[in-house]
Amino acid sequence: MQPLLEINNLKLYYSNQRLPIFSKKKHIVKAVDDVSIKIYKGETLGLVGESGSGKTSFGRAILRIVEPANGKILFYSNNNIIDITKLEKNELKDAWKQMQMIFQDPYSSLNPRMTIKEIISEPLIVNKLGDKNEIDKRVIDIVEKCGLDMEQLSRYPHAFSGGQRQRIGIARALVLNPEFIVCDEPVSSLDVSIQAQIMNLLKDLQNQFDLTYLFIAHDLSVVAYICDRVVVMYLGKFVEIGPVEKVYYTPKHPYTEALMSAIPAPDPENKMRPILLSGEKPNPANPPKGCRFHTRCRYATNKCKEDEPKLVEYEPDHFVACHYADKLQLKGALQQ
Repeated sequence: MQPLLEINNLKLYYSNQRLPIFSKKKHIVKAVDDVSIKIYKGETLGLVGESGSGKTSFGRAILRIVEPANGKILFYSNNNIIDITKLEKNELKDAWKQMQMIFQDPYSSLNPRMTIKEIISEPLIVNKLGDKNEIDKRVIDIVEKCGLDMEQLSRYPHAFSGGQRQRIGIARALVLNPEFIVCDEPVSSLDVSIQAQIMNLLKDLQNQFDLTYLFIAHDLSVVAYICDRVVVMYLGKFVEIGPVEKVYYTPKHPYTEALMSAIPAPDPENKMRPILLSGEKPNPANPPKGCRFHTRCRYATNKCKEDEPKLVEYEPDHFVACHYADKLQLKGALQQ
């Protein structure tokens, strides 16, 4: 398969600003800590993990909405290889034509003082892509494809429901005809019935425009429905990567097993038996030595406390960062 993006040794660190003003300590939060992955053209790659695991930070770092501390982000476009981390601001603006983002909150991500037509056409105007007639034609085309009513273009965001606003956000991201889109929990704030509509819309648009998605979510059922591969992230690290079927039904990392145990069964008579992790998640400014999950892992040994496991290919296309991946008999989704 042809990669569209290749991320190598990406790091994103934040300085902790909550310390006293005269404190000499400088705490660095390792939101994304030395991760690597290839995202293939035309696929939907899911990214899951607890809140604070670094999912949104990873998505924003890829687009350089926030500046990574280190690493390479190679973008393969039109037979060219572009290192996103080395682009100047004016060059980055050109790269953003091919890389867009759909934000989590459809209420705060739209300017309340702009009409829907102004919101969707703004990227075209800023990038000087066509005259007024060409821009209007492009806006009308993308609005229809996103399931919006042409008569609503003169209205303001407050007049729309959450699902309609998210369609507007999707139209805004697609109007530049990008190749890659980061979907940052695009359905988490919507009703379940609306979630299905938006996910089906994203699938349809992917087929029409040959799009590649990074789909960030905390709802594992949503990821199972829309994604081809899934990455499990814990405390800034990737701990498991693989096809959805393998990661969900034959997990090889204890953290993945715990996540999968929380997926509700379709039959309401089947009681959930989620694996309750002991203790609190460690502070990302001071992660534990060795495996970062060992403080909450029921299988942890002294080796886990001392040696950090590397992310290795356990079987074809299935990567795991666990010393005992070949020995543990872990349960997958709906097997608890």
